[in-house]
Amino acid sequence: MKSFDQIVADINKRQFSPIYLLHGEEPYFIDAIEDLIEANLLKPEEKEFNQAILYGSETDIGILQDQARRYPMFSDYQLIIVREAQKLKQIEQLEAYAEKPAKSTILVLCHKYKKLDGRTKFSKNIDKVGVVFESKKLYDNQISPWISAYIKARGYQIDENASLLLAEYIGADLSRITHEFAKLIINIPPNSRITAEIIERNVGISKEFNVFELSKALGERDVLKANKIAFFLGKNPKENPLVKIVPMLFNYFTRILLYKNFKSYPSATLAGIVGVSPFFLKEYTLAETKYSLEKLFQVISILREYDLKNKGVGNETADDNELLKEMVYKILH
Repeated sequence: MKSFDQIVADINKRQFSPIYLLHGEEPYFIDAIEDLIEANLLKPEEKEFNQAILYGSETDIGILQDQARRYPMFSDYQLIIVREAQKLKQIEQLEAYAEKPAKSTILVLCHKYKKLDGRTKFSKNIDKVGVVFESKKLYDNQISPWISAYIKARGYQIDENASLLLAEYIGADLSRITHEFAKLIINIPPNSRITAEIIERNVGISKEFNVFELSKALGERDVLKANKIAFFLGKNPKENPLVKIVPMLFNYFTRILLYKNFKSYPSATLAGIVGVSPFFLKEYTLAETKYSLEKLFQVISILREYDLKNKGVGNETADDNELLKEMVYKILH
């Protein structure tokens, strides 16, 4: 099974497969492969007669197979892209076409948000003649390195604390990360180094009042600063929804818990366990002294409680602002 980078390299070398089955929970990689095939396979003048964009909910297997077996016009290939292939009924019936696909057709099945069973004859047949790619969600500790690699590949550099800031602020939404980067480079020259200050200025993160500063204030058990930041965030619920704050605090306190449990390990090993660069371990060195194991488990329980309350479980009247202030108080006391 080929990796994303291998598939991209093949496409850039114009080495195409007759069928691509792109499936899995992460839509970004599926979209990226689809866009790359569309950009590289056909010339602009060939697309009118030889490119079809279909949607799973609006087509069926019979129509799709008939179209796939027709010959291209004035071109070596025709391209058929099936978006929302997860909505294509009886998709497994394509196993017969996959046994002997048309050599002049490139069929791209974009099956998003759901993994297909690779043990089926449908998947195995496609794997023999084409490409089966599972697009997996990145783990939290993979996002910052992915951002750094993505930006470097586009001719820019990024400081480690800047990539961590972007990863923590946006989370695992790779499509949004790339969108923010596209907006960012409009304002900075090529080959620039992207710093945390540039991220804060251009991505709309307040330098003083943001969830990262809230995390640090809570980690230090700085009551005045934590409440000041919580007050500011609570007054701007559209930009700082509780649904985004709670998971980030959950990740932060989970790291403190990991640090506390494994602090006797060497720094490099400990950094890998915690999921941060060794440079950032000092923040957790301080935080773990402020919380006992019992209190850390209590904090994680509080965060779960307020995640449910934010979703309406056991809460009928309190808004984001009130819930945030209550949650911060319980964490600190």
